[in-house]
Amino acid sequence: MKRYALTLDLQDDPALIAEYERYHQQVPEAVLQSIRQAGILQMYIYRLGTRLFMLIETEDEFSFERKAHMDAQNPDVQAWEELMSNFQKPLPQAQQGEKWLVMKQIFVLKPEKL
Repeated sequence: MKRYALTLDLQDDPALIAEYERYHQQVPEAVLQSIRQAGILQMYIYRLGTRLFMLIETEDEFSFERKAHMDAQNPDVQAWEELMSNFQKPLPQAQQGEKWLVMKQIFVLKPEKL
């Protein structure tokens, strides 16, 4: 299993943020199925102000390139991404067309040996 942390900002508008959260209480089944088919086992999204943090746990074979290719072929995912782009604001370091950016892991607390 692999684990990735990603981040993205939302538009600084409380009404848009509330709407974004409401959408994430009822993600379309076709989008959830696509996430699973890409090899994502678990996904968590957290928010603080306008900053989003996503943690995903994936199969070892998972790749962002393969997921992007699958997403490009899926009209349900494309519709969801288009809708979500109304709420999202790319980070300053994002390249053209990038949304969620993978974060660099800088620390791990390992369990103590008993």
